[in-house]
Amino acid sequence: MFPPRQIAVTLAFPLLIIFLTTLPPLITAGGNGDTSLTAYDLLVSYGFPVGILPQGAIGYDLDKNTGKFSVHLNGSCSFALEGSYQLRYKSRFGGYIAKNRLSSLYGVSVKILFLWLNIVEVVKNGDNLEFSVGIASASFPTYNFLVCPQCGCGLNCNSNGHILKIRNSNLVSSV
Repeated sequence: MFPPRQIAVTLAFPLLIIFLTTLPPLITAGGNGDTSLTAYDLLVSYGFPVGILPQGAIGYDLDKNTGKFSVHLNGSCSFALEGSYQLRYKSRFGGYIAKNRLSSLYGVSVKILFLWLNIVEVVKNGDNLEFSVGIASASFPTYNFLVCPQCGCGLNCNSNGHILKIRNSNLVSSV
């Protein structure tokens, strides 16, 4: 028969293993309280299509009281769309999220002509998304954002050369 102390240690060890195996999902949830939601699910729950976020999101943080959020990629990400728009995401980017509105964004930029400009706001108006760089904005139909772009190749990642073209409503409009 085992002494009482050895029985206590024998019972405590499996409990410790169970605790340690459940701890990482709680940490990676970023305090959002719902470990089942991905960053893509979060976007959809606020009215956005998943394709405004590139593939490779490994987690996010969200303060539900303020809407402050950040998304974590497994590295920085850049790609071109239709050869005219180049986008760049830092490995950590974010801002504030509300229904149909992303504001005070940081870590996401677009190359216009030869300048890199920060995208500071995205607003969903009906079936269009309006991206603002502060001094100008461009509007695109939401159906252009049903597929998440891949870092490096954007939407043109198939070996058969099939290109998904992005269509815009207004190329540039001032605010």
